[in-house]
This record gives sequence, structure tokens and C-alpha cells, in this order.
Amino acid sequence: MRTCPTCHRLYPDDGGFCPIDGERLLPTAEAPVPTDSQDKRVGQTVCRGRYRVYRVVADGGMGRVYQALELPDVRGVALKILHPEVASDAVAVERFKREFECSASLPHDHIVDVLAFEQTEDESYALVMEYLEGEELRALLKRLKVLPPERLVRMLAQLAIGLGAAHDRSVVHRDLKPDNIFLCGTHDGDIVKILDFGSVRDNSAGAKKLTMFGTTIGSPYYMAPEQAQGLPTLDQRADVWSLAAISYEILSGRVPFEGSTGPSILLSILTKDPVALSEIGKAHGIPPTMDPVIEAALTKDPGIRISSAAAFADQVGRAYGLEGDHRAWAVTPQAELGRRIAAAPPPVSGPQPASLRAMDAAFAAARSAGGPGTAAPPPAFSDDLVMGVPSGPPKWVIPAFAGLVLLGAALALLFSR
Repeated sequence: MRTCPTCHRLYPDDGGFCPIDGERLLPTAEAPVPTDSQDKRVGQTVCRGRYRVYRVVADGGMGRVYQALELPDVRGVALKILHPEVASDAVAVERFKREFECSASLPHDHIVDVLAFEQTEDESYALVMEYLEGEELRALLKRLKVLPPERLVRMLAQLAIGLGAAHDRSVVHRDLKPDNIFLCGTHDGDIVKILDFGSVRDNSAGAKKLTMFGTTIGSPYYMAPEQAQGLPTLDQRADVWSLAAISYEILSGRVPFEGSTGPSILLSILTKDPVALSEIGKAHGIPPTMDPVIEAALTKDPGIRISSAAAFADQVGRAYGLEGDHRAWAVTPQAELGRRIAAAPPPVSGPQPASLRAMDAAFAAARSAGGPGTAAPPPAFSDDLVMGVPSGPPKWVIPAFAGLVLLGAALALLFSR
């Protein structure tokens, strides 16, 4: 391995110059050991001398992410190390350990490869992962606001493969958001990696439950209604809902449900319908054929929702006139997908399914006064962080729960009249 003497990034042996600083790369054995006055771990070895820490990558409420070298000069890795106060919380440590166990059991084509779970010398815990070069989807959206449909189709296709591997094992990610979708750029397009399986719900027989009934886990903008209510019936369809919310934002630059606080976002999710995607994204040329797909994935009743990530990805591609399915699109160069979309106008939308019309009528009585507004781009919540390190229970959880209780009481009073 080689390293930059200025920024201390690690590179393979065939690297010549750092693309960040332009400095000539040095073999790690010849380069000076890095230091950081703000973090004593930098430059030191941790986990019984197995890893040398080179630099801080990101920081969050629960832990800090480092780039490190697995010794002796084997490979560069990412270390997620819990803060001391979090490391003393048995439940937080158990979630951290479960992220390793869950991720290690899954194929890694589109899921970050988690290599080890280690205890550190300063009485904390480290999750050792493959180090990814690229950026989170959140950073990309902050920069570009919207993405072309061909990029979304390829991205969803790979997400469907990764999530399908988890769902086949009865594992629900439960915290899909742009911050937990990592994009590694290649000449053909993005290679997608799903991050952070620390909030999973394991529905397999005999799985240990770490969440009490009625507790909500996840990021509010991308949280399915049944997840917002903490229902015990939550399954893979909650992840489908999250994918639809993310897709809505990717194509339009707006989130489907707005709110300035966690409780207000959850209330919107439970009581309102989003503006039609083709309407809110008219300036970006979103075809009407996308509307029924997004509607069927964002329906509040999971019983009539699109049931799998694969089916959702397939329907999105076909809404843009593509032939084939997600497994083919996952490996098709993005430029080629763009040519196919341009050459094949999307099919004409059919009538809204009767089941969805009935659902709309059922939920109309529970809507708050006034139509749905135009959603604003979501602010960065305190639990959003590079490489998927969660920052602990969000501040909105307790008021959100109280708000849901009040909402339930109000609905009960309304329907009792």
C-alpha cells in the first residue's frame, strides 16, 4: 500500500500521485507516521496491533470513522469506532455487533463488506469494513439536486439485488435513505453499496429483538407509515416504501412528505398523499407513467403496496420504456440505458387500479385540512453521516411518539361520531 504524505489517504501499490493533493505517493513503510492533535488514535495501532489508523473520515453522535491500514500492509479498511459513552450502552453495542453479523452473512456485490468486529484498547468497539472510494447519494443530491432517469434505473436495479439478498433472509434494513446508499463511480456508471445494517429488523424465527413495541427507528422522510407507528408487522415492504421516497426525491429534487420537525413529517406521512411525481417534476420531464408506480409503492396500506424491491425497480424501468428487468439493467452502462430511454418513449399510463382508488377514499377522511404542499429538500438530520454511522436516537422520537398517540385519539374521536 502507498500513502499521501499530506492528506494520509491510502492507495494501492500501483498509485503514483495523490489525486487530492498532487503529492507523490510513498510506500507506507517509508512514509512518516501521521499524527492528529485532535485525535490520539491517528498514527496509532488499535485492536491488538492489527490496524494502523491513518486519518479521520467522518464523525457522528455514536462513533467516528477512520481510514486505516490492516497490518502487515494487507489492505486499506474503514474503522467505525464507538464513542466511549456509547460503548457503555449494552443495547448500542449489541446493535453494532448485529450489524457485523448481519452484513457478514449477506452477499457483498451491493452491500458494504463488513470484515470484523473488534474491541479496542480504550474499551470501545470497532466495526472493520471495506474502504469505499466514492460518495454517498446524499452528497450527490446536494450537489446536483436531481439525477437523470437512467442513473436512477441502474441504481435501483443494484439496490434491488442487494436488498433482495437481505429480504430473502427475512432481514429488513429499516433505515434506507440517501445517506446509506454509497456510490462508487466507474466508467460504466455507479456501483451501489448499501450501508449501515445496524437498525435492521430480523423477522426470521427466533431472532433477538432489540426494539420495543411502538418504538420508531429510521429517518423520518423515508419512513413507511407502519414503521412510523412502530407496528410489529413491519416487513420488507417498508424498505420498498423507502426506495420510492428516495426515487421521488432523485427525480424531482423534492421529498414526497414535508415537515420542519420529525413529528410533523410523520403526521404528513400518516395523513396526506404526495403531489403526483409528474406534476412536481414537470420541469424535469418526468413521464405520467411514473405516477402509478410511485403511488403503488407509497400507498399507506402495505397489503396493496408493491411487494418487493425487485418489482419496484422493474416497474420504474418499464415506466421509462425499457425492456428487460433489473438484473440486466444493473450491469448495463448508464449511457446505454440513457440511449434506450430516449429511443423508446414510455408507454401510456393506464387507469388507476381500483384497489388504490379505494385506499385513497379510505384515507381521505383522515387527511388534515388543505392539500399537500410542495415539499422542500430535507435538511441534514443529526443521524445522517458518511459511511452509515448512526448518531443515536434522534431528538424527534419522543415527541413523534406523543404526536402519534394524540393523532390516534383524534381519529378515534372522529370515527366515533
